[in-house]
Amino acid sequence: MNRLSCFLFVIGLCVGCSDAKFKWNEKNSVFFKNSLGHNNVLKIHCISNDDNLGFHFLRTGETYDFSFHDSVTGTEFFCDLWQGPNFKFHASVMAYEGGGIIVHYGKKNFWDAREDGIYFTHGKQMPKLEYKWK
Repeated sequence: MNRLSCFLFVIGLCVGCSDAKFKWNEKNSVFFKNSLGHNNVLKIHCISNDDNLGFHFLRTGETYDFSFHDSVTGTEFFCDLWQGPNFKFHASVMAYEGGGIIVHYGKKNFWDAREDGIYFTHGKQMPKLEYKWK
């Protein structure tokens, strides 16, 4: 019975990954865009259990992205974003969550910082407001 369970698990993974665009070695990516008002700089700091990506400052219209492979023990990237005078407005976002039993390849998370908050999409739908500035 154990071999049957393993076989069915592998078949399930293959069916779940049968998208024609799927590539086993393609990295996952997180993208940030500053869509704030004129001269409003976006400050970004992202960390995972393994990496500290440092601080990045985006002027209006600029983007920042990073790419990585999922870990079989799980992959999470937490990001803090600040904007406004003296960066007084803040939002903490779970920018990416994956890995573990189901490892993703080529997953894309798009984050768009706007005046009313942080919007999210995987790129297939219109971005939705996910986080408000505090």
